Amino acid sequence: MSLAQVHYISAAPGDAEKTAGRFTAVGPGVSQALLAEIEPLVGYALPDGASHRPADAELRSLPQAFTYAALSDGSRLVGRTAPARGEGPAPVRFHAHAVHIPSGVPLPGDRLPVEAWRSPHWVSVTPVGGMLPDPLGALPPGPAPVREGLDDFAVSRGPWLAAVLADLRRASEEAAAGGPVVLVERQNADVARWLGLAAVTLPRESVERLTFTTYTRRPGSSALRVVGALPEDAAVAREAGLRVHVCADRPPVDGTPDMWARTAARVWRSRAPELFQEARELPGDPFAAGPLAVIALCNGVALGPEERAAAAGWAAERPYALDAERIGRLVEALASPGIDDRTGSEFDAVGRLFGALDGRCPASVTAPLAAMLVTEAVRGGNGSLELPRRDAFVGPDGEAIAGVLGPEILTELESGAGGARPVARTVQLLRVARLLGVNGTELLPGVVDRLAPALLAEASGEPGPPAFAPALLELLDEQFDVRTALLGALDRTAPEDPGAVARFLERVALPFTGTQALPHLRMCAEVPGAMTTLGRDRTAVWHRVLRAAGLSPFAEPLVLRTAVGLVWEDRAPTVEEARMLLEAATSDAHRAAGTWARLVDAALGAPADTEDATALAHDLLQAFPQEIGGRERAALQLLDLCRDLRTGAPEPGWAEQVRTLRDRAEPLEPAVQERAFTALVERLLAPDRPGAELYDFVRSDDAELIAAYDRAARSEPTRARLRARPAYAADCFTHWTAHPHAGAAWTTTAAALLDEVLRPAVRAMTAEAVAEVEETVGRTGSSGRAVAFRDWNRSSALGRLGRRIAGRVRRG
Repeated sequence: MSLAQVHYISAAPGDAEKTAGRFTAVGPGVSQALLAEIEPLVGYALPDGASHRPADAELRSLPQAFTYAALSDGSRLVGRTAPARGEGPAPVRFHAHAVHIPSGVPLPGDRLPVEAWRSPHWVSVTPVGGMLPDPLGALPPGPAPVREGLDDFAVSRGPWLAAVLADLRRASEEAAAGGPVVLVERQNADVARWLGLAAVTLPRESVERLTFTTYTRRPGSSALRVVGALPEDAAVAREAGLRVHVCADRPPVDGTPDMWARTAARVWRSRAPELFQEARELPGDPFAAGPLAVIALCNGVALGPEERAAAAGWAAERPYALDAERIGRLVEALASPGIDDRTGSEFDAVGRLFGALDGRCPASVTAPLAAMLVTEAVRGGNGSLELPRRDAFVGPDGEAIAGVLGPEILTELESGAGGARPVARTVQLLRVARLLGVNGTELLPGVVDRLAPALLAEASGEPGPPAFAPALLELLDEQFDVRTALLGALDRTAPEDPGAVARFLERVALPFTGTQALPHLRMCAEVPGAMTTLGRDRTAVWHRVLRAAGLSPFAEPLVLRTAVGLVWEDRAPTVEEARMLLEAATSDAHRAAGTWARLVDAALGAPADTEDATALAHDLLQAFPQEIGGRERAALQLLDLCRDLRTGAPEPGWAEQVRTLRDRAEPLEPAVQERAFTALVERLLAPDRPGAELYDFVRSDDAELIAAYDRAARSEPTRARLRARPAYAADCFTHWTAHPHAGAAWTTTAAALLDEVLRPAVRAMTAEAVAEVEETVGRTGSSGRAVAFRDWNRSSALGRLGRRIAGRVRRG
């Protein structure tokens, strides 16, 4: 091997050729282009405050720059720049001694660059007479290995370890960018020790990429990946935007998120650097925290919860990578009773590790993990844990853990806080109870009665399958008695809120395909498909859903309630649908199911022009005389009266009865009131209306009813009848003028009808028809009434005549 040497010395005052320095000896093969690259790498600037004429001790205490650099042609440079005694006007000069390593050629002995830090080869003077130095065949290391003293140094730098190692790792990457990492120490030898730590901690290929210098005054202009600096230059480095670690100041407060670096720092503080090489022999990313954390735990190094979780997760993915001894030591470390800071993610990782080892290792090896998991499931409330199999607790170990946790499980399951307890928690307790063989048969009915509504409540707040669904399905698959009891409780709950149960079943596919009847659950499961297939035909959907129950509503009326709730849920049936429901089941079935109230809602909520609403109201009053009361009964009676007013002969006093029922039915549905008022006023406007009813109506002075009468009298059917039938016109004149002393509402309305409705109709009649009206008024009333009609009609004619004369005068 042949390594060319290079010597460089700073310029003395008065040198004309160079202002910084000059090469005093250059070995063969180092071109002028390379020398131009090397010159700034071996430069040196004294620290602030350095003595102009230092004593020998002061000169030896000045920092030395040990440098490893990569050159543009792929070759490398290793060298040391140190202050040296000068003469005359330059009492302190610096001398650089370096070796040039061609591309692809390793250092002698295949050593790392940092191992040459204390090499006795480095000299502080140029060969005598500037003779060309011979190429080196060897570059011996320092008097002691680079590892010597690193343990103590690492412990002394404990607060900075993780952050510095994280940055050194990033700086060693192939595409590292962002300027150098700056290590600030009072002694540049400590910077070299940091590089020694990196050489032991990082893989060799990373270390070889880590170019560095132990001392510089200008970190911001350095092209190296790691540079050392003194405390007085830290501020300049920060201003340059570099990553600066002031290891000579107060310890940092914030930790690094780099889990690998945190694990490596714990290994160094435990004085076990040999573990790095052991970890590198495991498969996986060299900078993943898992392999190093596994080796650390197996060798007694205490780690934090995230690092333990990384170890468990890595081992769970590669259980084949560890021998039996390491697996046992890892399990022992993870399950140590002295750990009190475990997190949910750590338990989850341990659960995965148990699943990977279960069946691969003897139960005696995995038993501590199983006990750890079930203890956390009971006491820690971690509902996402992967629980072990039941046979993991066979034998004395299982009896011991069951004796400890069994009473706690039963006490919590028995407590009345089930409604407030999350579903996942109840499911977890039931599963652990089975794993440990804890007998909770007596508590099961109460537990499932509280669990069933909790399932619906929690699932309603989530758009997709609830988080507890996988654990719930595993529970039902594992425990037949729990499945039977819970499905029965949900089936009993379904009639109260079938829509919620149906939505729950869409999200969680409960297994109820066995021998249990479960009519309500089967109906809830059927309705989504029925609605998809049959669309808006709710009657057909209802029949299909009811068939899914497998029971007749005559035998089990509650299926009627469930079916109605599923199909109509938060809305009332139409009148046609309500009549179908009434005919499909007896009144006794509707009475027992409570669905008669839906039928009442259908009748009262029907639009005013729905003809069958009055017939439905009549049938409901006949079918449920004891159940329907209060305002609903009055409203239905009002609809029933409408039916009589239009199709039959209502009992006398119906005008007053409309008003009475309306008041009892307050607040009355607008459509019902419109229908009742319309039926009443149309009957009062009929030619054969009883006079007594009209008299009662007029004397009531009910503004709303009189307004409805006014609207009906002004309608086109009434106007047409007035124009076509003189007898009807005579009858309306008689009644509209017969109550001069009635209330203001009627008096005003009658006067307006005479002038605005009857007068236009009479004007449109022939003279013979008008005479017939006058004759009819006199015959049915009195001669005075006939005179009144004649005067009323003449005033209209005179008014027309006067208007014609006035028009002619104006034209003349």
